[in-house]
Amino acid sequence: MSMRDALVDYRRQRGPRVLDTVHAAAGRVPGLDRRLAQAGMAGGVADVNELDTLPVLSKDALPALQKQHPPLGGLLAEDATVVRLFASPGPIYEPQLAGSDPWNWTPALEACGIGAGDVVLNCFSYHLSPAGSMFDEACRATGAVVVPGGVGSVEVQAQVVADLGVTAFIGLPSYLAALGEKYDALGLSAKSWRLSKALVTAEPLPDALRSQLRERTPTVRMAYGTAEAGLIGFERESAAGLVVPDDTYVQICDPVTGQPTEPGESGEVVVSVLHADYPLVRFGTGDVSRWVQDEEGRLRLAGVLGRVGAAVKVRGMFVHPHQARDVIATLRGQGAASARFVVGREDDRDVLRLEAVLVEGADAEGFQASATRLTKESLRVRPEVVVVDALEDEVALVDARDWA
Repeated sequence: MSMRDALVDYRRQRGPRVLDTVHAAAGRVPGLDRRLAQAGMAGGVADVNELDTLPVLSKDALPALQKQHPPLGGLLAEDATVVRLFASPGPIYEPQLAGSDPWNWTPALEACGIGAGDVVLNCFSYHLSPAGSMFDEACRATGAVVVPGGVGSVEVQAQVVADLGVTAFIGLPSYLAALGEKYDALGLSAKSWRLSKALVTAEPLPDALRSQLRERTPTVRMAYGTAEAGLIGFERESAAGLVVPDDTYVQICDPVTGQPTEPGESGEVVVSVLHADYPLVRFGTGDVSRWVQDEEGRLRLAGVLGRVGAAVKVRGMFVHPHQARDVIATLRGQGAASARFVVGREDDRDVLRLEAVLVEGADAEGFQASATRLTKESLRVRPEVVVVDALEDEVALVDARDWA
């Protein structure tokens, strides 16, 4: 089957569910009603192809939309049951809906072999942003036991792996590598390492790093999702690329026009979540990908190939340019003449570097300490603070990583 035919078949299969979601949300989700009316669809949508003319709702637009229509931009059904509210960098506020595994990560865990009988170390943050709770709910839905490790305290977590018989890991691939290194550094018994399965996400997984991780954790699977949309794609052993779960409709779109790209061309990942209480219809993630086909000709996502939005993902957390500018503005009152943030990549790990030119007579050591603390509090990423004589430019946030 050609990719063009596969795309036609994909739309034919999932189109009716997209329409059902839009119809079920109509009149209940004010933000969706406004978008449809502005696009000339106030009378309803009869064909999924009509939705291609609905302007993409970008992730970068959410903070302003939520300020205009607080607290959630009118994107949530007025009668929806919400059990938690989260605040991701931006700030972007996200709801957790009632029910088991509301972000739909169960298929990714099952494809990784995680389920009843597993003890899972969840190394995503449980503080404000939803990632920790997101995977906690999914693990519980599969019957697995969860150790809420969160981010940091890698020495304690290594001891936990040995003492509690942890069998599975969820987190950043670079964090799994650091966990293994700390385990060895502590001299813990190789026989006590029972961690045989890992679901990793929020960072690239180069072949070299995957091979390194598999030396001690045989099953390492990649998945992809966002705080707003939940699971978008996941690996299966026999499939090339990422499988799109049944409750999600993905398009690869031109980031300027919002129209679907030609088969096989790169573009922005645009998602419609098939949940009438929180129907993110034509939501632009800001991530770049393209369609590929597996050995049987079925559509798969190629993974995240880069970003088109203004925000930059660093160690699984989004950093927005306006946040970087706010931090720099504060630092100017603490000894910085000018500064910028540069995102790099070292040893398969994201590095956030704050480069600063100090005013004459400023205390460099004191500035580095205060800049580290302020950045970690504001951006939720610990930086490397470097005092320099001059800056190449004064753009607040520079992504210097090369994903080629």
